[in-house]
Amino acid sequence: MNREEETIVAPATAAGGAIAVVRLSGPDAAALCDQFFRGPAPLAAARGYTVRYGRIVDGERTIDDVLATVFRAPHSYTGEDSVEISCHGSAYIVGEILRLAQAAGARMAEPGEFTVRAYLAGKLDLSQAEAVADLIASSSRAAHALATGQMRGGYSAALEELRRKLLDLTSLLELELDFSEEDVEFADRDELRRTMESIRREIDALRNSFSLGNAIKEGVAVAIAGAPNAGKSTLLNRLLHDDRALVSDIAGTTRDVIEEQANIDGVRFRFLDTAGIRATDDRLERMGIERTLASIARAQIVIHLLDATTIAGGIPAPDFPLREDQTLLTVVNKTDAAPALVLPDEAIGISALNGTGIDRLTRALRNSIDTEGLFHGDSIVSNSRHFQALGEALQALDRAADGFRNALPPDLLAEEIRGVIRALSSITGIGAIIPDEILSNIFSKFCIGK
Repeated sequence: MNREEETIVAPATAAGGAIAVVRLSGPDAAALCDQFFRGPAPLAAARGYTVRYGRIVDGERTIDDVLATVFRAPHSYTGEDSVEISCHGSAYIVGEILRLAQAAGARMAEPGEFTVRAYLAGKLDLSQAEAVADLIASSSRAAHALATGQMRGGYSAALEELRRKLLDLTSLLELELDFSEEDVEFADRDELRRTMESIRREIDALRNSFSLGNAIKEGVAVAIAGAPNAGKSTLLNRLLHDDRALVSDIAGTTRDVIEEQANIDGVRFRFLDTAGIRATDDRLERMGIERTLASIARAQIVIHLLDATTIAGGIPAPDFPLREDQTLLTVVNKTDAAPALVLPDEAIGISALNGTGIDRLTRALRNSIDTEGLFHGDSIVSNSRHFQALGEALQALDRAADGFRNALPPDLLAEEIRGVIRALSSITGIGAIIPDEILSNIFSKFCIGK
């Protein structure tokens, strides 16, 4: 994917803005620009962090007046010489600059190639590079904080500290091999056991944070479930401040799952308006109910919506299964039609039609997602590749613990611990050889120009 001796070019900003930026990076970035940039002095002679005003020209024809910012290796995003040309946002102007840059000898960058070069230059580790894509895609304050924390080092430092501890263990165990005939133990076995237990707790905590991190990154899934005509579609429309779902007094109107998103106090929620659950002979409605149950199964939060006019005998239990890690919010709708109804403290009374109680419901939704640690720098995993690697690290650590309990020889025990190190190293790429196909898969998800 990456050919470092070449100079690459790509637009670094999305199309359609008033201003656009075209980025070149590579050993000849400034010299190539000088073939079509006219300013007070050549860019090839400019110092780093220098901005030059000039013109982009094609022969005698002026394309645009621009600003060219010069960065010198290693003090640039990619660690290479780079030039960023700020021009007017016309698609024609951007296209002409790209054409002139390629005619001068640059080639179009592949998706994520600028960040690949930053990674290979040691400007970012692999987990930080992945966070760049997450930062670009972030659509809420929480997702932005998650990506920013990871890009600035996040849990890279925590993983590196764990890796250092494990390397220390293997060094002591391997040192014993040099003195095997003298039956010397350099690694105190009680200390070794305590260290392995401590490392396991830290890895386990990181892995357990994935459910929160993934929910913040992808959006917290909230299933709105209940009987037909409980007001699920009306509630969805109220939460979205828009008429997205068809509302009708006819039971069974919603036949499929409708998914829409809303940002509540910095967290993105994905609301799933589901078909009403009831016994029915209608084949299409039964199919909708099956999809409802599937949506409930994958949700982090389930709103059990009840009709206040039908529960005079008390709050019924949900008629669908729940996992232990799911949050259940019991919400009673149409309280305006049953003013004498007394609800238990844990139930939230609302009128989706006129908006009564919606503020309490949105507070309950937001309070269900604990982001306090996120904004105070806690290490939270949001990447499924990292989650898988942490699982592999735990498995390898458990094998090492079994070997420790069974008095495995130092060389074999050290090899098991190296398996933990390899799994952790694969997350950041530090001290590990990352196969090209994994790098290609990671960076293929980036946009061109980043």
